[in-house]
Amino acid sequence: MDPENVKEAASLIGNIGPAIVLGLGCLGSSIGCGIAGMASHGVMSRVEEGHGKFIGMSAIPASQSIYGFVLMVLMKNSIERGDVSPTAAIGIALFAGIAIMASSIYQGKCAATAIQATAKQPAIFGKASAALGIVESFAIFAFIFTLLIIK
Repeated sequence: MDPENVKEAASLIGNIGPAIVLGLGCLGSSIGCGIAGMASHGVMSRVEEGHGKFIGMSAIPASQSIYGFVLMVLMKNSIERGDVSPTAAIGIALFAGIAIMASSIYQGKCAATAIQATAKQPAIFGKASAALGIVESFAIFAFIFTLLIIK
């Protein structure tokens, strides 16, 4: 096999892991934001004020796409330095990406119920938001543990 083709194939394989972690993070964020966004639309049609709170809650699952992006960049660098093999990166990215994706989907579901509860009783906004932070922490754990593995 031509050395140039081997190098090109290795470069292509080296991009799979970073693409997986980014893709799963963004996929989860879009699903989570979609779930919460649908709830906010329904609630905003019934209440006269506080729409900004509902929109803000529906955007919270978007943060997991940032984790996926940062992991993509750092994983690509680790592969290029030789710290992580491309095949190991695929496995790492798959499981980290699934954890981040699941966190953002469930955060969207949690945000949807928080939006509905806050519409009924505005005084519980802070309490309802606390659960969103708890669900977010699992994405942060996956992010940090992945950083430890790829560094």
